[in-house]
Amino acid sequence: MGSVIIQVVDWLLWIVMAVSVAYALLFSLASLLPRRRREQKHLDAARRRFLVLFPAYKEDKVIVQSVEAFLLQDYPNDDYQVAVISDHMQPATNERLSALPVELLTPSFEKSSKAKAMQHAIAQLGDTFDHVVILDADNVVRPDFLSRLNELCLSGYHAIQCHRTAKNSDNDIAVLDGVSEEINNSIFRKGHNRLGLSAALIGSGMCFDYEWFSQNVAKLDSAVEDRELEALLMKQGIYIYYADHIYVMDEKVSNRDNFQRQRLRWMTGQVQTLLMMVPYLPKAIARGNLNYIDKTFQQALIPRSLLLVFTLAFTLLAVLAAWLSPLYSWSMALRWFVLLAVLCLSLLLAMPPRLRTGAVLGKVLLLPQLAWRMVKNLMHIDTHNKDFLHTTHG
Repeated sequence: MGSVIIQVVDWLLWIVMAVSVAYALLFSLASLLPRRRREQKHLDAARRRFLVLFPAYKEDKVIVQSVEAFLLQDYPNDDYQVAVISDHMQPATNERLSALPVELLTPSFEKSSKAKAMQHAIAQLGDTFDHVVILDADNVVRPDFLSRLNELCLSGYHAIQCHRTAKNSDNDIAVLDGVSEEINNSIFRKGHNRLGLSAALIGSGMCFDYEWFSQNVAKLDSAVEDRELEALLMKQGIYIYYADHIYVMDEKVSNRDNFQRQRLRWMTGQVQTLLMMVPYLPKAIARGNLNYIDKTFQQALIPRSLLLVFTLAFTLLAVLAAWLSPLYSWSMALRWFVLLAVLCLSLLLAMPPRLRTGAVLGKVLLLPQLAWRMVKNLMHIDTHNKDFLHTTHG
């Protein structure tokens, strides 16, 4: 009887983990498929007019440099407007920003959030734009950023996620964070687009049709505004295109505390989003809304960082149990070995070739030091907490 119970529990745990591993494998493989040829829908040859928003909460260290870099665009000055939403930044920073050709907004929120900053900007800046771009205060883009976005907008895309990538690799944690983001790009963005599904949003490097954004931004009321925007787009049947050729340089976390805070924000956001999306799921199924179904299922998966930690831990426990207990067989342990191997293969396939080096892969040895912090986050997930968890940049 004891052996049967152990086998049932082992199978249940394995199946739960295997679902998340299979999802990662499917879209990792899909990311290797050739890009579908983009249909050209040039309705007219006119340039689109962009509003570029930089929500900046206590970002005195990086915001000025990011804005100055953005103003080097090769796009005509009359066809874009940069707006900085300066929230709780120093007077000296605001003075430097005021000297630049940007719209400086200085709201004072009792409880700050990126959603509130964007809502404030849209309410203040009118509706003379065709598209809105959302960038983080630490983001740096190339001079042809808007020109390339303009081409996609002219092709008829209403929601675009650009390729966010690391701009720093100053220590092992920053390298791991950068690798993690590129793996996410392959699985949740490139792989999805290759199979005809919408890409996932990532919080910055996003571009939306201005009319749609201005009508929907007021609906945001959490600290995971990108996931809320994603759900709204899916409900309304709007496809999210992943522009992997348009880069947005993003500062990666470089210390353990910021890493833990960032992952806590992501885990909390994932649970909150799942609870938010599930009520509409029956209607999405009835309507055959595959993108909404996929995004809801995605929120129910085990976070990838925890998936790797748990799969490795269960594999080691299985080996130990097969060695020490007659109730646990080596064939059961083999299942876990196979699952771990498939997961590692999935992550390796999703990793860009330039990152598949001994130096980068060696950083994986840091994961056990970070694993406990990620596990501790599970005890601090609060589905009702909508407070903005700020990650400092330097």
